[in-house]
Parts: sequence; structure tokens; C-alpha cells
Amino acid sequence: MNKIYKSVLSVSAAALIAGASLAPAAVFAYGDTTYDYYPNEGRPTYSIGEINAGDIDELITFNSIEDHGDYMQGHIQDERNFVGAMTKSGYDNGTASVWNANEIEAVDGETYKIRLYVHNNNPLGEEMIAEGVKATFSLPTTVGKEVTVIGYLDSTNATPDRYWDEVTFKSDDNFYLEYVEGSAVYKNHVGTFNLSDDLISESGAMLGYEQMDGRIPGCYDYEGEVLIEVKVHKSVSVKLAKTVRIKGSDADFTESVKAKVGDEVEYQIEFVNLLNEQVDNVMIRDILSDNMEYVEGSTYLFNSLYTDGVRLADDTVTTSGLNIGSYAPRGNALVRFTAKITNDTLACGNNQLVNWANVTVNNEVAGKDDASVFVVRNDDTCKELPSRLPETGPMTIATGALGAGAVTTVLGYAISSRKK
Repeated sequence: MNKIYKSVLSVSAAALIAGASLAPAAVFAYGDTTYDYYPNEGRPTYSIGEINAGDIDELITFNSIEDHGDYMQGHIQDERNFVGAMTKSGYDNGTASVWNANEIEAVDGETYKIRLYVHNNNPLGEEMIAEGVKATFSLPTTVGKEVTVIGYLDSTNATPDRYWDEVTFKSDDNFYLEYVEGSAVYKNHVGTFNLSDDLISESGAMLGYEQMDGRIPGCYDYEGEVLIEVKVHKSVSVKLAKTVRIKGSDADFTESVKAKVGDEVEYQIEFVNLLNEQVDNVMIRDILSDNMEYVEGSTYLFNSLYTDGVRLADDTVTTSGLNIGSYAPRGNALVRFTAKITNDTLACGNNQLVNWANVTVNNEVAGKDDASVFVVRNDDTCKELPSRLPETGPMTIATGALGAGAVTTVLGYAISSRKK
């Protein structure tokens, strides 16, 4: 496909994105990795007319059309502003919905869709396939009056190779965002594809066209959108803190550690009841990442009854969850368990293994947190390794759910890995 014709644009856009128009934007917060040809400027942008005139040539680039003009009524007019949010109910209503591209009100108990738009701008279709395309969300669970979610789009052969944009949730009251597990999908003109929850970790999730193999041809026929759901919580009822250390060491528990294949690490989950009333049947559950294997019989509980800790017979902390009992106001507990690092699916070079913990009170998730283990795979099958961890745009994702701390009002404690 050598040109993007108006008729093709109208049909393909309508088929994929109903109600894809964006609310007027006063401030943009997008960016990309700069490169040799355009130092200090970021990627060049195009209009539809310039692309049809061949100005993009054989360049593979994403989300760089800043002027769709009359060709794309109801579409994103500036693709650099490619991350937006709306209420889930609004999304379900279809064409009447409008994406909020920069700011959105955070309503207690409301569930929101967050969208990351994906468009390889080269009009040559399968002649210009982007490789290694993946998406990542930096989703803070820090408590504050502003919470900013950043979406990243990467491609190994695009120029630039990383793009980012953000949307900020705002409220007059403190709140946090809960990621709805299993909500991540990728929609394109082929259909809807389920994505791994790794989408909100350093690993990210591969995208594609007919399969999620990281390959996306150019032109609107192959555009798509990543969707996740988050829920707003304003009534903060617990503190949950997840940390980790190497098993057998005397080191303090921290948010992340470096380890190697075969090492055992010890996780600690701290719970505190912040309500002014007793809570019963507190459930702690940990979600092990790939390449982490639970060590049977390693779970210990520490609380006012077991100040020296007691080993629990139930090995359910990483499966159905663990009932740790009832807690008075300001009552607290620690759960510790051990996991072993395996090499089931480790990539060559640097790997970040992110483990999530959550606490359920009154049958509702009341808090989440994560801890990371960094592992370098350097065996005989790995020919060439990067010399350092990859840079991740305007900030480095150091945990599975890192937030934009500079724009988040933090309380005296945090629900996520942005601990004081």
C-alpha cells in the first residue's frame, strides 16, 4: 500500500476505534528517545498529506502524525498524545465516549479504561514491518491526589525505538489506583487479543497483528490499541508493604535485590490495619512471577500472638491465599516465604522478576504492592549481552508498578513500591 487513501482511512478507523476522539488538550506530556539524526528534537512529525507525498520514505516510526486534518474525523488528531482514559461505563457506551488525553477526574469506586494507541505510520504495509513491538504501563499505586499513568511503546527497528505518553488522574481527596487483573487486551482490525499482566511490569507485553509476535506492518490497516482497566479507591483501609532479600542473609528487606539463577530469595509482606475498627479474615496472597518457584513449607507468620514467628502448614500464600486472622486498629502482621529462581523463560541479559502481593479485607482487595528481583542470564546460549540495564525514557522503571513520584502527593506510607 503506497498511499493512505481517504476511503481506506475512514473505513479502518471506524472499524477499530469507536468514539476515539480526544478531549481538547492544553498541555502535552509525551516524549521519545532521541537519535542521531534529530538530536535534541525528538522524532519528526507528519501530516497525512506529507505521508502521501512520500516524505516518510522508508522510515519506520510510530504515532508521529500530528495533523490528520479532515481525513480522520473522530480520530486522534495528534498521535503523539496516544495515552488516554475514560470511565468503563463510558467506553461501553461506544461512540458517545471521549478519551481524556491528559487529565481525568478520579471518582471513588469507578473503574476506568486506559488506552494506548499503536500505529506504524509507514504507508508501505508489509514492506515496512516494525519488529519487537511491545507496550508497557508504569502504573503507580501510591496514595495521592494526583496519580499519573505512563504508557510506553517500544520497537527494535523503529526510529525512535521508544515512545511515551501519560494521563493523570486527579481528585480533591487522596486515592490510589488498583489494576484490574486480567483486563489487559490488544484490539486491532483482526480482533481482540488477551495480554499478560506483565504489561504493567518492566517486561511489558508483545503486540502484533494476527498474533502477538512483536510484528506490526505499516498503515492504518494494522493499527491497534492496548486497553487496561483500573479502579479508584479513596477509602484507604490498610498498609501493605512488599520487600525482598537473599535467603540466609542478614541484610535488610528492600524493594529489590540482585540475584542469580538457583538462588533462593525471601519475601516479606507487611500488613497494618488502618481502620478504627477490627477487621476479620484478612487474606494475604502473593502472585509469583515467571521463573520464580515457591519453596514448600517456607511460609511464616509474625504477629502479636507469634512474636518469634510460626511456620504455617498451609502452602497457599501463592495460590488461593492465606487467612492470617483478625486485627484490631493498628494491628499488624508479617508474612514471610521463600522462592527459588529458575531459568524456565529467562531472556539473555537483564531480567526483572516482579512479584505482586495483595491483601483482601471484607472480600475486597484493599491494597497491593510489589518487589523485584533482578537476574542476569549469561550462559553459553547467550552470545551478546547488554552492558547495562536499558533506559526507559524520562524515568527508569525500577519496579513492576513505578509511578511518577514527582507528580504524586505521597502520604506517610505508600501502598506500592514507592515507599518512603
